[in-house]
Amino acid sequence: MNVTYTNTLTADEFNALRSAVDWNVIENSLAAKGLEHTAFLVCVRDGEKAVGMARIISDYGYVVYIADVIVLPEYQGKGLGREIMSRIMGYIKDNTTQGQSKYIALMAAKGKEEFYEKFGFVKRPTDSLGSGMTIWYEKKDDEL
Repeated sequence: MNVTYTNTLTADEFNALRSAVDWNVIENSLAAKGLEHTAFLVCVRDGEKAVGMARIISDYGYVVYIADVIVLPEYQGKGLGREIMSRIMGYIKDNTTQGQSKYIALMAAKGKEEFYEKFGFVKRPTDSLGSGMTIWYEKKDDEL
C-alpha cells in the first residue's frame, strides 16, 4: 500500500467511493458542486486511487458537520478511517480559537457509532439530546 493524503477529490471518485459502500450515487453536477463548497476535505489515495475520504461542511460560525466518511471495504481495519478522522478533528481544532465553541455533528452509518465514540462523539438520544434525524428529498415532475 502506497497511501497518501490529499485535499482533492473528483465527483467521479466521490461517487465511486459512495457506490463501493452501498450509498446512493449523487448526480455528478450536484456532487461536484457539493465538493466545491466543502470547507475541508481529506482524501486517502493508494497510488492514484481514492480509497477513503471525509469532508467538513460548515456555516463558518459555530456549526461544523462531518459528512461522507468512507473507506473502501478492502481498506477498512488498516487505520485509514482513524487517520481521516484525526485530520478532520485536527482541522476543526486548528480553526477554533481559545474560548470559542463549535457544534460538531455527524450521522454515523449503522454499526459505526463505536468508531466515532473514540473521538468523543455521543450517541443520541440521551437524557438531554433527542434522536438524530434525516430525510432524502427528491423533487418530482408533478411538483411546482
